Amino acid sequence: MKKTHINFFTEVGAQKPNSIRNKETPCPFCRIDELEEVLDKQDSIILVKNKYTVLDGAFQTVLIETDECEGELSNYSKDHLYKVLRFGLKHWDNMLNSGKYTSVMFFKNHGPLSGGTIRHPHMQIIGLNEVDCLHDFSENQFKGLPILEKEGVKFTVSTEPRVGFYELNVIWEKGAELSLFADCIQAGTHYLLNHFHRSCTSYNLFFYKHNEKTYCKIMPRFVTSPLYMGYGVQQVANNIDEIAQSIKDIYFKA
Repeated sequence: MKKTHINFFTEVGAQKPNSIRNKETPCPFCRIDELEEVLDKQDSIILVKNKYTVLDGAFQTVLIETDECEGELSNYSKDHLYKVLRFGLKHWDNMLNSGKYTSVMFFKNHGPLSGGTIRHPHMQIIGLNEVDCLHDFSENQFKGLPILEKEGVKFTVSTEPRVGFYELNVIWEKGAELSLFADCIQAGTHYLLNHFHRSCTSYNLFFYKHNEKTYCKIMPRFVTSPLYMGYGVQQVANNIDEIAQSIKDIYFKA
């Protein structure tokens, strides 16, 4: 039987600084000279071992995306965007191929409802010793209305969302260029923060590998639906076709 639950060390979690909720909190990712256990570095992009290891049976790393504390992936230059994703995907692949872990999570939190605590742009790559983070993965969660499909990349709005309402998907075929995959992810995050719902300030990126493909789920974050929390019932918004067309018009108009 697959293990699906993991212990969270609450006493460690209580020590974590929160610069999202408290703007006066000193940012630990701005104090480069004080970072411990740096694993790799490329220009302003740094991979470090997470100081606050809240998960039992896991190797937790943080990918600091930039030295600009108020930066945001949706606004990165194309050059920096590609560097960040290439760097992150490389280290995710390294951990996946190491044979040390049952599974490896690669994700990003942004905003007060994302589950994150540090405002400074970062991602996390976490190797899980026993838990299979793909136990609930389904290709159906990435089916959707097409926004863009070309050169081995597919960008859609979910018709069978993982949690509910609006979710954006980017599917990257093996061997396709990274740039279009990255462009779609950036367009999705920029749309959510600037053209979507007026109160959308938070999102998550979740990455998955399955059958020679890389999947990215772009999920706007609000208060989670009680239908999903209590019963696992996912709701699908009745205007996802409008969202797909809007993203096409803003970012991919010929």
